[in-house]
Amino acid sequence: MRSRTILAGLLAAALMASPLPVRAVQPDEIMSDPAKEARARELSRELRCMVCQNQSIDDSEAPLARDLRLLVRERIAAGDSDRQVIDFLVARYGEFVLLKPRFSPHTLLLWLIPPLALLGGGLALWRYSRRRRGTSVDDASSKLTEEEAARLARLIAAEPPAEEPR
Repeated sequence: MRSRTILAGLLAAALMASPLPVRAVQPDEIMSDPAKEARARELSRELRCMVCQNQSIDDSEAPLARDLRLLVRERIAAGDSDRQVIDFLVARYGEFVLLKPRFSPHTLLLWLIPPLALLGGGLALWRYSRRRRGTSVDDASSKLTEEEAARLARLIAAEPPAEEPR
């Protein structure tokens, strides 16, 4: 009985600690047709809030995001396809309205920078490790004077050092 109580408490704590998605869609925005509403929600998750810039319009509570959500629903109600709605908003607000920009010539750099940065970092690490591997103890000991080499040999052999004149 006690283990059930503990388990129930842990489950309740886990549910309270888990983040639940918060949607900014107001009840008056929701379309009566569930299929169209699902399309509107999916499109809203792909569009950037121009005020928040790091949230979709589905998540944002900004007035402009609300206007965009209403515009998406208006276009869907008018019979536009998903592609037509997206194209309309891109024509009106530019590529920035898309959370995931399209692959095109003017977004080429945006798409290529992350893999090129990873490739460059990997190449730099590879060159660094090759350079480190080339330096060894033998190379360092060959540059010692005779006196330093003798002292190093004594230290390695764990002999107590002879007194050196000051």
